[in-house]
Amino acid sequence: MMYKKYKLHPVSAVINFLKGIKELLIPLFLVLIANGFHSNADEANIWEYIPMLVFLAVLILYLISGIIKWLTFVYWFEENELRVEYGLFVKKKRYIPFDRIQSFNYKESIFHRLFGLVEVSVETAGSTDGRPEAVFTAITRDAANIIEKETKKAKVEQKQDDEVAHSVSSEEALQEVRVIHKMSTKDLMLLATTSNSIGVVIAGVAALFSQIVDVIPTDWIMEELAAMIEFGIMFIAVLIFIAFFIAWILSIIITFINYYDFTVVQENDRIIITRGLLERKRFIIPIHRVQGIKIIENPLRQLIQCATVVVESASWGFGKGETNILLFPIISKSEMLNPLKQLFPHLTFELDGEFVRPPRKSKPHFYRVYILCALPMVGLCSYFFYPYGLLSISIVFLIYFLGLWQFQTNGYRIIGNQLILRYRVINCVTFIAEKKRIQVIQRKQHYFQKKKSIATVQATVMSGASGATAKVAHLNESDVDEILSWFERRKEMEKEDGT
Repeated sequence: MMYKKYKLHPVSAVINFLKGIKELLIPLFLVLIANGFHSNADEANIWEYIPMLVFLAVLILYLISGIIKWLTFVYWFEENELRVEYGLFVKKKRYIPFDRIQSFNYKESIFHRLFGLVEVSVETAGSTDGRPEAVFTAITRDAANIIEKETKKAKVEQKQDDEVAHSVSSEEALQEVRVIHKMSTKDLMLLATTSNSIGVVIAGVAALFSQIVDVIPTDWIMEELAAMIEFGIMFIAVLIFIAFFIAWILSIIITFINYYDFTVVQENDRIIITRGLLERKRFIIPIHRVQGIKIIENPLRQLIQCATVVVESASWGFGKGETNILLFPIISKSEMLNPLKQLFPHLTFELDGEFVRPPRKSKPHFYRVYILCALPMVGLCSYFFYPYGLLSISIVFLIYFLGLWQFQTNGYRIIGNQLILRYRVINCVTFIAEKKRIQVIQRKQHYFQKKKSIATVQATVMSGASGATAKVAHLNESDVDEILSWFERRKEMEKEDGT
């Protein structure tokens, strides 16, 4: 029996080529810096052109590779499988059973939008290396819909006969699609203002400056700066304010590009997240694959009673960097509980209750070792950069107060079959997971903890190749043992169910 075979859109060859160029941008920039952004065209330094010629050859190879993949890539549906085949000299084949497909994630770059195309990543239950089972670089929306429809149809037919399948399909069609959360312009402004993007922008500008400092007339700038100082500290403060204002504007631009029209929708038993201005992305997270939830509050957001909500998922998104997916990039804590309860009615979000805290005897463990490590650096700075080096003593006080802050934050709660861990490095993190989702709970104890009868507990859930962890340090041994005992009872229950 012959099955209809489908091909990618011809634009996929160009998109694959552009992806190759993107990967080469940083190496190319480094080569240009090494060559001083210029080169003399004479025989004496002809060797300076070799790196550029190598890059040109690599670009040509990327273009040829993209064309070959487009010409040879075909996919079709056969025997309840999505089948993919590509390659010229070495044929690669993937047969993906429909019942193993978990989700389809969409991505739309500017190039995709120009031609009404999408990139589709197929994720299965067996994805363990951070890569989708198959990627359709550029296909039409209709073609993407056909893939999803064929998958849903096959899943229904495998489980039920034609009559029941029809009734289930009708029932699913009648279910309401609910918009759980949509970020407003105000939310985007707040996200940009309270995120780390400003620091990243400042660091990026500083790095760029360090690379081009040779071509900047530094002597003239220093003379002008000396003249400016004569006008007083106020003028310098205004310049600093302008610099931070520019960084803030750039941070807002970056945030709008990445999170424009951020929407969370619940459709039956899955969460659909869409976002992006220039590059439009759509993530699909099956609710049953959510392993844990992290509520993250950096100091500034904690001050204004806002938080970031991240889901740790067994899904991969578009790669290893997206196993933990932003559910709410920023949301008011007073408005956070309602959408969380809608999405996860089986979980309890009692975040203001009484937590079991570390004992007072463990307080020095939060700062003592770090202060001892910092003292040699403080001593060297104070000696070699006296008297300004004495300011480094403030690092010791910062470490001390940060340790006290961590001591006051750390704690845990057990609510039925649910574990809540709260801890802080700088950001306050509240980790929520059901007992059945936790892969491992570990008790860790070093020599100095053992002397004080305290220990650290660490919980791991499935998320990516290595899992996602959360830990609370320096609890009483008895409290850690209580968590371990609570977790062990799950194993006993599973054994009883198995027998």
